[in-house]
This record gives sequence, C-alpha cells and structure tokens, in this order.
Amino acid sequence: MQAIILAAGMGKRLKALTNDSTKCMVKVNGVTMAERTLKSLDKLNLNKIVIVVGYKGDKLIEYVNSLGLKTKLEFVDNTVYDKTNNIYSLYLAKDYLLEDDTLLLESDIVFEDAVLRRLVDNPYPSLALVAPFESWMDGTVVTLDEENNLQSFLGKKDFDFKRTAEYYKTVNLYKFGKDFSVSHYVPFLEAYCKALGNNEYYEQVLKVITYLDKPEIKAECLGDEKWYEIDDEQDLEIAETIFAEGNERLDKMQKAFGGYWRYPKVLDFCYLVNPFYPCKKLVDEMQANFTELLTQYPSGQRINALTAAKNWGLKESQVAVGNGAAELIKGLLHILDGKLGVAFPTFQEYPNRKPSDEVVPYFVTNDTFSYTADDLMNFYADKDIRILTLINPDNPSGNYIKRADVLRLADWAKQKGIVLIVDESFVDFCDAEEKPSLLRADVFEHYDTLVVVKSISKSYGVPGIRLGVAASANVELMNALKKEIAIWNINSYGEFFLQIQEKYNKDYAGALERFYEVRNAYMARLAQIKSLRVIPTQANFVLCEVLGNLSSTELTERLLNDYNIFIKDLSTKKGFDGRNYIRLAVRTTEDNDRLVDALAEILD
Repeated sequence: MQAIILAAGMGKRLKALTNDSTKCMVKVNGVTMAERTLKSLDKLNLNKIVIVVGYKGDKLIEYVNSLGLKTKLEFVDNTVYDKTNNIYSLYLAKDYLLEDDTLLLESDIVFEDAVLRRLVDNPYPSLALVAPFESWMDGTVVTLDEENNLQSFLGKKDFDFKRTAEYYKTVNLYKFGKDFSVSHYVPFLEAYCKALGNNEYYEQVLKVITYLDKPEIKAECLGDEKWYEIDDEQDLEIAETIFAEGNERLDKMQKAFGGYWRYPKVLDFCYLVNPFYPCKKLVDEMQANFTELLTQYPSGQRINALTAAKNWGLKESQVAVGNGAAELIKGLLHILDGKLGVAFPTFQEYPNRKPSDEVVPYFVTNDTFSYTADDLMNFYADKDIRILTLINPDNPSGNYIKRADVLRLADWAKQKGIVLIVDESFVDFCDAEEKPSLLRADVFEHYDTLVVVKSISKSYGVPGIRLGVAASANVELMNALKKEIAIWNINSYGEFFLQIQEKYNKDYAGALERFYEVRNAYMARLAQIKSLRVIPTQANFVLCEVLGNLSSTELTERLLNDYNIFIKDLSTKKGFDGRNYIRLAVRTTEDNDRLVDALAEILD
C-alpha cells in the first residue's frame, strides 16, 4: 500500500500564515500539519508516499526531506496550481493509482492515528472515510444506504438543511484499492478532466461513480476519533484546542467562553441553561418566522421594554431589556456610585464591574458556602456600601434565601439608602417554595431601592439569542440604564421570543417540573461517588467538593481529555482559596448519566 497527499494549494484563507510557506506547513500546537500526517503514515510500513506539490513546492520538498522518514518519498509537481483545482493534482498522480492500493489524503486535515487505522484495518478494498454531519462542518456531504454504500455526493447546490440527520461529511481521507483505481476511478478521472476541465474537485469523479450499479466503494464512518479540517484561522484555533494535550486543552477551552458547538462532541457541563426548554412548538414558531426576522430591523428599547414588561405584569418604564444580563449588569454598576457589597464566592460579573477598592467582600467560609439575609445585614451593618448584590440562588454555591427573607433584606437596604440588586437568573429552578421571584408589580410598589436582574438565556434555555431583563420601581434609574445601552441592543429573534413566550407559560412550567425530578435523581447519583461531596442546590447546577488525592483541576482535565466532557473548575475562583471544588451543570438524564459514569470511573 502507498499514500498520495494532495498539497499543491495556496491556502489563501489562512492569509499571512501561508505567505511564505505552504498550507500544510502551518503549525498546530507547534507541529506542522505535514509532519503530523507524514509521521502517522510512516508508522504504517507503506511502500511509498507520493506528495503532489505546487505552491511553494521547493520549500515543502526541502522540509519533508528533513523529517527523516523511513518511508520512500516521491514528488509530483503541479506547475499550474494557481489555475487548477485538486482534481488536476490527482490527475498528475494517476499512474501511481494504477500501481498499488492507495491511501488518498488532503494535506489540510489534522487527525489522530486511530483515524487512519479505520481505513487500513477495514478489509474492504475501497473506502471513503466519513463522519456524521454536525453544524460546524462545511463542504461535501454524502448519503449512505443500510450497507454503507455511497448513494450520493452532495455539494452546496444540492445541500438540504432539512435533511442533515441523513448526511455524512467526507473527511477527505480515502482508500482506493488498485482494482478500483484501474476499473473505475482513473478511467472516470481521465474522462471527467477531458470533458469538464481541470478546475474541479476529485470528489466529483466519485459522485459520477456512485451512479453505477456497482460503484465498488463504501463508507467507513468515524466515531469518537479526533479530526479537523483547517481552512482558515478560526479552524486553526479550534484544531489547536482539540489536539492540545494536558492542561493546555483545558486552558484553551476556558478562554473560549462558549461557542462549544464548534468543538466536535464536547459535552458542555460548564455553561448553564435550562435543559428542557424551549419546547418544540415555540422553536417551530420561531423557525416559521426565521426569514422575516432575519431581514427586518428589531424594535428599539421602548417597544422591547413594553414587550418584556407584559410577561411579568410590569410597566414599560420599570423594565430595561439587555443583550444578555451581562449588558445590564455592566450598565447598572457604571451608573450606580459608591462601594459594592457582594458575598464571595459568586458570579464575577458584578465585582468585576467595579474597581477592586470599591468592592466590599463578604467571604462565606462554611463548608456549604451557605448564608442568610441576616448574615448579610449583620456583616454590612457598619460597612460603607451604596450597592448590595444578592444572587439568588447564588452561583456557584446554589445557596437560596427564601422570598420573605429577601424582602426583609430589601426593607433593611431601603432604610439604609442602599440599592439592592437581586439577580434572579436561577430562581426559576428553585423548588423550595412557590412563587419565589420578586419580579412582580406588588413588590415594586413597596421597594424603590430594589433592582431585579434576570437572565432569560439561563432560565429559558436560549443563550444564543442573548436576552436579559432588569426591573425597578426607580424609573429614573431605569431611564439612565436605557441611555447606557444602545437603542437597538437586541436582535429580532430576541424581540420575537419575548413577544411569544407568554403563550408557552404552561410548557415552561412543565419543563421546570421535569427539571426538578431530573435534578433530584442526578444529585442522588452524584452522592453515591465516595470521592465527591455534593452540596445542596436550588439552581441548575451542583457544587461539589473533590475529595482524595486528585485535585479539581486534574479531574477537570481528565474529563475533558479522556471523556470530552467540560466542567467548571473552581479552584482558582475567588472565595475558594485553591480548594478543590467543581460546578456541574444539570442537563438531560442521558447526559447526566454520562458525566456521573465518567466521574465514578475516575474518582472511585
């Protein structure tokens, strides 16, 4: 068996990275794509490796020869690389296809050794390596029959987004048996180039072959093996995260702050949403209006505040809508003067919005990180603060203070002239009492120094449309907040969600009931892990202490590197002082079981 690598392209989409070298000489975590590919091939005891070069070909040849491979190397030069596409590069190497069984590779794929083994170890002579289609993928897709025969090749023109569940992405790694090349591929390759020219893709030939009664090529479908195709700088960033080792991968994931749908098969237990909402009918309604919402301007602040206010029985003047709660938090703490009181450990967005010398921390030191309204009033009784933030339930502890006690705290704050910001981003996940929220008209009638903040993203499971609300009877403060943010600060999808949500209140209530059941079962399973101390919670996450010899950081790394599960390591968070705590989101039962099983394997 031999290998043919197509490496003639210019890699223009990688911009400056390919000004002085070929695309496959771009480094992923300090190692070029060329070296990764060639060293994987070098382990297979191939007869030879043929590389079709073009752009910066001399430099690539010199580099490859310097790697000290044991496998024989041969090169084919595509001198018109800038006027042709990869079909012509393969055409130039077609005589090699007639000589031996061949692994065919493109040079911009990063993969682990197990990926090539799927081709080599499968006894079927001719295979196309594919993977189930995911949203981050781009390029040619195929459909398969029940016996993994290739039914069709679909380019962008034929792609139907309603059928993505049926699609498989070509990984651009193939195995061609010599007989297949002689009887099928090379004759069709020659005919295709003669009829349609050289500015095409070699996969077009396979598309024609699939029309035959016996195409003689099947698909081999990847599972959890790691691979990524690099076309631009964003692809490179993601590939470096996927193929990073040890704590480097965790560090890169933590710095991404979301967007994990781009990372193949990562199960995100770090970021927090409602796992059972929105309901299908609401999603269907938004999808039915997708085009109109895409092509229309959203309303301005006043209309959006009016739309949001009706959902909670408030006045438009009492409400501001934000591009996520984070925008409102930033605006509020920019407007409000004076020192900020906040219990630690906590959601850092609040203290981060004030200079450190204007933050008066209350450190919760007990082993459950629980505190009461009285604890806050006693601690801040003699402190010079003008703002007090209460996240209820708190993040990351899950500590909850009941509504009556929060109202006592509001009375205390009013008497002292302190603005009390109650962040209720997680309050809907509370089942400790009925109607725990303060986001009500009768509450604001009595408390003009109270501000309630709510993340719609977390509660309603729609972080992609970035929604949050802030409400207060202090209309002057709300007007100032609205001036602080842009007039068109949310998009049409967010506005439409606020407009239709009230229709689905019963579905939302049902989703929360289901959530309570799943959370209870999840916590019961977590509690069975001996090396994990589970702390009671009223939120959509669980705080746990990691016991034994493994640190929380080491556990987080193990879960990510070995299981592709991403959790929140809290050891470096202010208030934990290096202690080994982790935060685990509550997801569906299936996802929760997968995490618990992984934790049990590692810890017990």
